[in-house]
Amino acid sequence: MTHVYRTTAASAVLLVAVFGVTGCGSDNSPSTPPSASAAASFNDADATFALQMIPHHQQAVEMSDLALRKATNAGVKNLATAIKTAQGPEIKQLSGWLTTWGKPVPTPGTHSGHAMGGMMSTEEMSDLSEASGAMFDRMWTQMMIKHHQGAVAMAATEQTTGKDPAAIALAKKIQTAQTTEIATMTQLLGQLPAS
Repeated sequence: MTHVYRTTAASAVLLVAVFGVTGCGSDNSPSTPPSASAAASFNDADATFALQMIPHHQQAVEMSDLALRKATNAGVKNLATAIKTAQGPEIKQLSGWLTTWGKPVPTPGTHSGHAMGGMMSTEEMSDLSEASGAMFDRMWTQMMIKHHQGAVAMAATEQTTGKDPAAIALAKKIQTAQTTEIATMTQLLGQLPAS
C-alpha cells in the first residue's frame, strides 16, 4: 500500500511539474538543452536591432570605402579602416542571428533611410562622393559622427529592451567602440582645415 501511495504521489508531482511548465508557455520539454532553445532566446527588440544595424553598418562601410579612396587626411583614413574592420564582421554576425531567428536578412543597398538614426540620405551620400580634398575630409567626419550617434542610440535601446544575451553584448560593444570613435572624430574635426 505504501508503494502504491509513493508511486501515485510521484506521478502527481510529475504532472504538476509538466502542467506548471506548460502553463508558462514552454514547449512541454522542461529538459530541453540550451542549444535547442537558442532560437527562442530572442525577442522583437533583438530582431529590430539586427534588422536596423545591418543596413546602418553597411552604409558606414560604404562611407569608409569612399574615405579610403578619397580622404587626404591620415586620421580620416585610419578611422575609415578601423570602422570597416570592425563593422564588416558585425554585419556577418547580425545576419547569422537573423537567419537563426527565421527573420529576413537585409541586402546591401536596401537602406531604409531616415527610419534609423544617423543614416545618410541618398542626396547626402551623393554629395559626399562628389566632394574632394579638405571638403571631403570635413564632410565625411561630420557625417560619420552623426552616423555613429545613431548607432549608439540604437545600441542603448537594445541593451534596455533586448533579450538575447549575445545581441545585448554586441550592442554594448558597439556603444563603447563608437562612443570612443565619436570623441576621436570630434577632436579630429577641430584639427581639419575649413574647406
